[in-house]
This record gives sequence, structure tokens and C-alpha cells, in this order.
Amino acid sequence: MKELAHYLHEHSAEAMALMPLYDAACDHAKRRACLHNGRCPLVMSGAVVVDQLNRVLSLRHQGGYSLAETAPEPQDDSLSGAALRLLAEEVGIRDVWAEPGTEGPFLVDVTRAPREYGPRIRVGFRYLYRAHSGAVFPAVIETGAAAWVPIAEIGIPSVRERVQDHLIGAA
Repeated sequence: MKELAHYLHEHSAEAMALMPLYDAACDHAKRRACLHNGRCPLVMSGAVVVDQLNRVLSLRHQGGYSLAETAPEPQDDSLSGAALRLLAEEVGIRDVWAEPGTEGPFLVDVTRAPREYGPRIRVGFRYLYRAHSGAVFPAVIETGAAAWVPIAEIGIPSVRERVQDHLIGAA
């Protein structure tokens, strides 16, 4: 709730589109249960890690590469904690940092959930981190389990544009 409220405050132009999600989250928090017959949003947490050469860490997924994304688990203390857990589990990277002012999600994107989740929508909270390319276990890169890819090759336009905007603003 706090992360979504902070994001809405920082990105007021997106408030109208995300308000139904915020209302559903408030309803869940108040009732401490789902009364929406399994139609509630599928919340995912993702890490976008940019190295010193402005390349993005991508994980091997279905024959290609994709950004790191996971569903929060009970042991995660926050959505950003879930994203960091995934990075540690998948590529052994722990030495990441958020630049000042980018601690909260830098993008909340909404798409259809994968077919196995039925009629739900997927809401991805994406967090921007920085890391040195050597922070990933070399074997992970050598075996192709992960790769550093140019920002231009990010397949999700909203993420690509937001990362580019952030890097231009940071320069």
C-alpha cells in the first residue's frame, strides 16, 4: 500500500489508471481477505539492474532474455525485497544499490496476467538498481543464464523509456 501510494504521488499523471488497483488494495488491507472471486490483480515485483556501461541485467527465459520479475513470497518484507531476493537466487548478485530518490518503484505497469491465472490482470512494480557488471557471478554470464543487454533491447517499451529518461536525467 505504501509503495503504491508513494508511486501515485510521484507519478500523478498515472493516478487515474491505477486508482482501481489502489482501491482494491485498500479493500484487501481493510478486510484482510479477498472477496473478489479470484479476480484480484496478480502483483509482481521486478528489478531493473543497470551496470556502469548502462546495460540492463536480463535473465534467460523461454529461449530468450527477460527482466527479473517474481511474485512476492511470505518471507519478503516488501515488494522491493522480493525483487532483491530474486536477484540473489537467480544470479547471485547482492551488491546493488538504488540511487538517491529512486528507492520506490520507478514504474508500475499493468498487463494481462498469464493464461494460467484466469481473467486477472498483472501489476508489475519495477525497481531501478545500479550494480557493477562484475557483481554477477561470472559462471552465470558464461553459461548464458543471464546477460547484460543494451537498454535499446529491452522488450517492454514503458520500461525502456523510463530507464532511458532516468539515465538522461541523472547525467
